Amino acid sequence: MKTFSHSKPNKILIRAVNWVGDAVMTTPAIGAIREHFPQAEITLLANSLVAELFSPHEWVDRVITFDRNCAHHGIRGRLRLAASLRKEKFDATVILPNSFDSALVPWLAGIPIRIGKSSDGRGFMLTERFKPDKQAHFGHEVEYYLGLVSSFGIISQLKTPQLTLTSAEDMDTAARLAEHGIHPGDCILGINPGAAYGSAKRWYPDRFAEVARQLADKWSAKVLIFGGQGETDIAAEIEQQLGRNCLNLAGKTSVRELLALIRRCSFFITNDSGPMHVAAALGVPLVAIFGPTDHATTSPYAQKAYIVRNHIECAPCKLRKCPTDHQCMSGITVD
Repeated sequence: MKTFSHSKPNKILIRAVNWVGDAVMTTPAIGAIREHFPQAEITLLANSLVAELFSPHEWVDRVITFDRNCAHHGIRGRLRLAASLRKEKFDATVILPNSFDSALVPWLAGIPIRIGKSSDGRGFMLTERFKPDKQAHFGHEVEYYLGLVSSFGIISQLKTPQLTLTSAEDMDTAARLAEHGIHPGDCILGINPGAAYGSAKRWYPDRFAEVARQLADKWSAKVLIFGGQGETDIAAEIEQQLGRNCLNLAGKTSVRELLALIRRCSFFITNDSGPMHVAAALGVPLVAIFGPTDHATTSPYAQKAYIVRNHIECAPCKLRKCPTDHQCMSGITVD
């Protein structure tokens, strides 16, 4: 018997997934919970990056941030976090990740209803378990998370990932771009050459630069280069090839600033990455370059998206580094 969908919880805790791109793909499932329990206060438990993604978000009332590297490190840290959650007196928790650790803290906190997938030996910590048939095929990750919550009676027509930005963030972005000679109405081409998972997911900086140069000339576009702290070298290489005809933002944006800047783009070219999913959720037309990862499960979940990939036998291998000649990426030309 599924008690969660028939209960009337006043306070629901959602344990978020740990990566920005994955978190974007969970938003339809979070929206389904919001729709099913309109009266409830919904709190998200997330790491710092994902917490920022949802601060604010239309479907989330509050965000609690955990830090596994500092305040909540190790078993003492988990106990400390569980104790603070126990004081919140949550009625129910939805655990979106599949790991043992993600179920441990809600269990230690004694939250009465704990739902999630029965995996990684954590079934005993759940009061209601999602046990998909071994032959079940959900396809895309968005559909997997919707399938998880629907298995507990939380069914919704919401299908599209959604992110929330404020008017103040849009105004700050406009002012920031204006300082660099980019104004409302300008065509902006966004380039995202990085990918956190590993080098195998990355197309080549010189090819990104040449695509940006050709399209900027064709469209009279301004070019923005995006990237995280670990991708500044890649971005700098592209910036050097483009000269002054670009604005390099790699390592210079918070998650919230990244959202607002991507929304301002007229077109986005990207590897399989978190910013790819952000652009898709914000309705930005985009091209996504896929190599070793599975485009069927993690492609941008949007109509204004086109996937470019080289169809070879070893792809998708899902490896961080290519053990051979990287044909899945080298075979994708500038044209």
